[in-house]
Amino acid sequence: MRILHTSDWHLGRAFHRVNMLDAQEAFIGHLVATVREHAVDVVVVSGDVYDRAVPPLAAVELFDDALHRLAGLGVPTVMISGNHDSARRLGVGAGLIDRAGIHLRTDPAGCATPVVLPDAHGDVAFYGLPYLEPALVKAEFGVEKAGHEAVLAAAMDRVRADLATRATGTRSVVLAHAFVTGGEQSDSERDITVGGVAAVPSGVFDGVDYVALGHLHGCQTIGERVRYSGSPLPYSFSEHRHRKSVWLVDLDAAGTVTAERVDCPVPRALARLRGTLDDLLADPGLTPHEEAWVEATLTDPVRPDDPIARLTERFPHTLSLVFDPERDPDEPGVSYARRLADRSDQQIAEDFVAHVRGAGPDDHEQAVLRDAFDAVRADETVREVAR
Repeated sequence: MRILHTSDWHLGRAFHRVNMLDAQEAFIGHLVATVREHAVDVVVVSGDVYDRAVPPLAAVELFDDALHRLAGLGVPTVMISGNHDSARRLGVGAGLIDRAGIHLRTDPAGCATPVVLPDAHGDVAFYGLPYLEPALVKAEFGVEKAGHEAVLAAAMDRVRADLATRATGTRSVVLAHAFVTGGEQSDSERDITVGGVAAVPSGVFDGVDYVALGHLHGCQTIGERVRYSGSPLPYSFSEHRHRKSVWLVDLDAAGTVTAERVDCPVPRALARLRGTLDDLLADPGLTPHEEAWVEATLTDPVRPDDPIARLTERFPHTLSLVFDPERDPDEPGVSYARRLADRSDQQIAEDFVAHVRGAGPDDHEQAVLRDAFDAVRADETVREVAR
């Protein structure tokens, strides 16, 4: 069976101030063409179909168009909701469109009810694990402490139990939306840290033939049977080195996996440039980046006049301007934002406690802070989904 694995479409998202709808529409066209050209048997979409719980109308229309085009090919599609999606909204009408071969899996309670698709060698069971927000699903899975590893392990126990009831030789594919240990992050993924821990070990998914992951935006291989497709388009400058693609996965009669990447259309190259303004404007080595979307980091000790206007004369698609004067980090005047760079909310709160009272929080107090941040994040998720 040939599977096209994709995820993280983020329909409705912009890249800085650039509307990406045309590029997203081009990707959908590329997806449909890839299904035709490579004789794909099933498409899987591992979450974050939309960029937010209540997407703009244009994004909903593009999603509707994608579903019609995929259904028109007669190729089944299995998709799950991600942490950016409203599972309830995305799942509306799932029972009806299921008849058209579009299988939406957005309810955690149904994670062990697979979409079973046959090929010449027997059945392949596709299990959809939508994004499992620990605070919201711990009761469903009967886990005492909310955490990503605990709820995913409980969900996979259900998957393995169902798989054990299937005919001998039934192969299995799991779709999941999570941060798996070994994956490389970028700046454009929403933080899903719980209890100070975001990642789960890949061993949670043992016992199935292929795991089609979503959430991280870089295409990457965690193991031969565990892969991220990544987002088909860039959504932050931290992705400037990404090769955007989808996976073509072949699952043979014995469940052996072979996979190859198919590149996605690139709307425009990304470039991260760093140096003084005069150097950026004069350096002939930067000529290849003149038509790219540019993030420029200026290292001038004093902020130059009209930097964006001057930059756009050479780099007309400059979208982001960062000032990072080359100074000693301990020098007075170094920005507060720079001092906090790469520090988590938990670390910042602990630093504040230490600053106020002269000593950092003890283990119990650190746990209280973690629980407070988790509660706020879970409450934000509930509010967003309920909109």
